[in-house]
Amino acid sequence: MSRVIPVVPIPQHPAPPTPPVRQGPKGRQPDALALAHVQAILNTPVLRRDHLIEYLHKLNDHHGHLAPRHIAALAHLMNLAQVEVFEVATFYHHFQVVDHDHGVAPRAIVRVCQSPSCRMAGSATLMAGIAQALPTDCRLEAVPCIGRCEQAPAVAIGQHEMGHAQCETVLSVLQQQTIQAQALSPESLSDYLQRHGYSSWLSLKSAQVSPESAIELLEQSGLRGLGGAGFPAGRKWRIVRNQPGQHWLAVNIDEGEPGTFKDRTYLEQHPHQFLEGVLIAAEVVQAQQVILYLRDEYHALRHRLTQEIAALQHHWRGHSLPNIELRRGAGAYVCGEESAMLESIEGKRGVPRQRPPYVAQQGLFGHPTLVHNAETLYWVPKLLREGTDWFTRAGRHGRQGLRSFSVSGRVAKPGVALAPAGITLRELVDEYCGGMQTGHTLYGYLPGGASGGMLPAALADIPLDFDTLQEHGCFIGSAAVVVFSQMDSALDIARHLMNFFVHESCGQCTPCRSGTEKASQLMQQNHWNIPLLQDLSQVMRDASICGLGQAAPNPLDCLLRHFPHEVPKAGTGEVA
Repeated sequence: MSRVIPVVPIPQHPAPPTPPVRQGPKGRQPDALALAHVQAILNTPVLRRDHLIEYLHKLNDHHGHLAPRHIAALAHLMNLAQVEVFEVATFYHHFQVVDHDHGVAPRAIVRVCQSPSCRMAGSATLMAGIAQALPTDCRLEAVPCIGRCEQAPAVAIGQHEMGHAQCETVLSVLQQQTIQAQALSPESLSDYLQRHGYSSWLSLKSAQVSPESAIELLEQSGLRGLGGAGFPAGRKWRIVRNQPGQHWLAVNIDEGEPGTFKDRTYLEQHPHQFLEGVLIAAEVVQAQQVILYLRDEYHALRHRLTQEIAALQHHWRGHSLPNIELRRGAGAYVCGEESAMLESIEGKRGVPRQRPPYVAQQGLFGHPTLVHNAETLYWVPKLLREGTDWFTRAGRHGRQGLRSFSVSGRVAKPGVALAPAGITLRELVDEYCGGMQTGHTLYGYLPGGASGGMLPAALADIPLDFDTLQEHGCFIGSAAVVVFSQMDSALDIARHLMNFFVHESCGQCTPCRSGTEKASQLMQQNHWNIPLLQDLSQVMRDASICGLGQAAPNPLDCLLRHFPHEVPKAGTGEVA
């Protein structure tokens, strides 16, 4: 017998409604008032893609923040997607990006430095005092470092820096609503010319000295990059000079390593010695384009450098000078890495590049680029003018040359010490810094800023120079020496430094982005999982893309190695 299968009717659904016709393009659109307003602030007929960060600075300076209408208008004027502008603006700490169009910007932003030196000088107490009486129309922020470690505690009020800050002084400035701009009195162009300034550069221009001779002299002097990596300067110049095509010169004056202030000190005193070094380097490597990338906290120095560059260009007009541009950083420690700095100069997020190719082969805008630290170029004119003997005859304990140490912390006389390479920490403190502060005895020190690791007083007689500290798990880097005493805790310093790396990681690679955050969390615990921390440290060193992630474990590893009595032992919940 056949089976009857019933037929189930298919339900009839109504046709979907016709979508409304869009009246305009998707997304936030710039309005005419915002476009006119942004154009008036930028005040330039042609907008350049690589000047995006400069434009963001102008808008942020004018309004005190970046609102969505500013970003939409700027993106429209530059023919960029809004997300391109937004991702750059939110990458850098100094841009105040808000999520509304009609907010009121604070009258002043007070930034209190929390570097190790400022913390030793009482920045936490200072910040608490300011917070209690801060005017309601001002904002208070804790920041990692503002580059005035020798003047700890340091504060920045808007674009004005204040060293040896006191609560009463800061509040008085805010209540008076006037800030006395810092006055710099560096050596002028005329004074520099009177001591044979620019003679080394002129000897190159007139062919009295050949580029090859200049490179050979740098090689004989043993001058190395003084920003941290220590690559031989002469070899770097030779590599770039031998590359085909157009060459660029980029100078790193971002100086973001906590504890470092030597570049600022030299440029505040003798800017033309540095500028002559720039011209010499550009002449030797045949670079017609020069970018000076200056730390944004150095507002007074930026204005003065702008004046001195204009004076230089006016005095030497007709001598085919390279084009020199001064660019502002925007608060990103990672831009101390050379390729991240180049990305920032190109108007992008400061994310380090994969290598190879190296920047000497393919740097700014794809061209071979000589990247140097400011202090390295500062010594070049004197080397070419006076020869190498004054430089090479200096040195101690088997080392050769001179080193500029930025010394801060518990010493009686913090500041920049020009001392023989290979000097020990104990000699440096006693001979150049007036010894320790009254009531303090040496307990330990950072030989190279936040990333250079920590050493105990028992290792205060090691020569301080390139390649002398690696066996102890440290490196000298930019020679940012921070001294701490029995009043301080190495554990607290290590925790603070790891938090700094969490804050400053660019986020590009997982080992650094997640590793620093995980390490910081583990280090805050009352008892430590030491094997896990050691594994995490090794992964960060082996797999991070750039030096930030590779050096971030240094404070942790040095604490475990040199200060084991301060490590919270597993299972006890207390410091041993």
